[in-house]
Amino acid sequence: MILLQVNQLSKNFAADPILTNIKLEVQTRDRIALVGRNGAGKSTLLKIIAGQMTYDSGDIIKPKEVTIGYLAQNTGLESDLSIWDEMLTVFEHLQKKEKQLHRLEDQMSDPDAMNNPEAYERILKEYDKLQVEFKENGGYQYEADIRSILHGLNFRHFSYDTKISSLSGGQRTRLALGKLLLTKPDILILDEPTNHLDIETLSWLEQYLQSYDGAILIVSHDRYFLDKVVSQVYEISRHQIRKYLGNYSSYLDQKAANFERDMKQFEKQQEEIAKLQDFIQRNLARASTTKRAQSRRKQLAKMEVMDKPLGDEKSASFGFEINRQSGNEVLNINSLAAGYEEKITDNISFRLVRGDSIALVGPNGIGKSTLLKTMVKKIPALSGEILYGSNVSIGYYDQEQAELTSKKRVLNELWDEYPLKPEKEIRTILGNFLFSGDDVLKTVSTLSGGEKARLALAKLMLQKANFLILDEPTNHLDLDSKEILENALIDYPGTILFVSHDRYFINRIATKVIELSSNGATEYLGDYDYFIEKKQEQEELQAFNQHEHAQSELPAKQEKHNYHLDKEAKKLERQRKRRMEEIEKLIEKLEMQTKEFDQLLCDPEVYQDHEKVLEITKKNDEVKLKLEDLMEEWTNLADE
Repeated sequence: MILLQVNQLSKNFAADPILTNIKLEVQTRDRIALVGRNGAGKSTLLKIIAGQMTYDSGDIIKPKEVTIGYLAQNTGLESDLSIWDEMLTVFEHLQKKEKQLHRLEDQMSDPDAMNNPEAYERILKEYDKLQVEFKENGGYQYEADIRSILHGLNFRHFSYDTKISSLSGGQRTRLALGKLLLTKPDILILDEPTNHLDIETLSWLEQYLQSYDGAILIVSHDRYFLDKVVSQVYEISRHQIRKYLGNYSSYLDQKAANFERDMKQFEKQQEEIAKLQDFIQRNLARASTTKRAQSRRKQLAKMEVMDKPLGDEKSASFGFEINRQSGNEVLNINSLAAGYEEKITDNISFRLVRGDSIALVGPNGIGKSTLLKTMVKKIPALSGEILYGSNVSIGYYDQEQAELTSKKRVLNELWDEYPLKPEKEIRTILGNFLFSGDDVLKTVSTLSGGEKARLALAKLMLQKANFLILDEPTNHLDLDSKEILENALIDYPGTILFVSHDRYFINRIATKVIELSSNGATEYLGDYDYFIEKKQEQEELQAFNQHEHAQSELPAKQEKHNYHLDKEAKKLERQRKRRMEEIEKLIEKLEMQTKEFDQLLCDPEVYQDHEKVLEITKKNDEVKLKLEDLMEEWTNLADE
């Protein structure tokens, strides 16, 4: 069923076009991602669809009964109620029915009604009808739904009597998301819902959205999240929109393949045009060949000339260098306690050596940012010691960009710190971070989150420090800028310690993961996927130990043997699921290829060329054989 259609929609801000001729369709259980650069118009389009913003032309068609739920970026819940009472407001209609049921129960137990069969029968009928409605609308389930959502959004340790007004901004944002999820609209519109979510909560949200009954339209810069949740991608670029089937990784593959195909077609047509123009020029003046030249000229005039395919819009371009190398020992932290008036993190000990790239992970509120601030002496340590090695110079990136609130122009923000550099060089550096033309004259405090992030990275790059301490460096960056930052950090010759909730980013950058918990810090050698695997093994071991304690009468050797068998079986099961996911992605990619080959074989220019037909048919057959093998492998794995 079609829930919503956007037809030929356009939106301008003053004289500047933001969206032009936008087409988009949402059907039941669609999982749609909206992607594009910062400033491309993604949030604007979501607001227009949600009815929060007007548009200049076009149509939005939606049946009256279809409900839309919308959550803007960083929307914190504003309420004087407690957590529980605020969540209950979603179910006021059910609470009214519940009160009616209790009223009817009281009437049924009234002696006067019991002695009047006709009145009793009427009350009973009303009660039965209301009870059916109550049950069908989730009346016996809504309190369990609230607990489930609050638990998933990491409020399991909170008292539900806590006043919302006493919570932090990030906690109120999570509650706003929770309240929206409880309303269960037909179309769920989420703008950057993964902000303020730790990795555990992100995983829960992915699973929740995968099984959501309605349609989802989402903007997110979290690539893991998009790959897990969405099955369609709409890209907004240069005010236009284009649809791709598949998840985010599939979209990237298709986009690259489309560009390569379009470029080949363009180049082929350009060669043909050059040949025609050359023939016309050489033969138009000759009497014997004038007619043929005129015929070519008509052919050229009738030709629909292709525009040169536009590649990606300009990307940021930067790298991190160092002035001089540090010693081998970069950092030693011993029994550190950090916090403000009271301890947040305690008993933290770990060591960094030159070349390490370490991700600091842990649940929200455990004190990751506090620890980084303590390390760069923004706040004093409560106890323990922080020892830096020789020649260590620190570059610190603050997730809040707290220092970028000045009234200076962008140009002066950089130039004042490096006054010996010529203006041209400062402008070139800013240009590499996508500040071009009049952008460098903007006031820093008026910049968007993405612009502030890029300016902070420009300042960090100029420091040429050999030890980077980064607190959520990918926040506010679009997907393209994230990739540029990742590549720059991979090539960086120094040492990195960073906090991030972006699992894809951690996987690409980290050589080690340090997990912060209430008991201290635990180190894992490897990337994010390895960390998750080891955590699962630990949970399985813990579950086994609990089971062993409960079943202590069993022979110890047999129990240990069973544990190892169970551990191996679970490991094989994880490998099986991972391989099935890989095969599904490959199948999707190969199916796209066969469609493209089939389309080419229908092209008159191709099917009239016998050699091309043979070549394409051969390639198509090879792809189909691969598809059959993969299908068989997937079936075998599914049957195991």
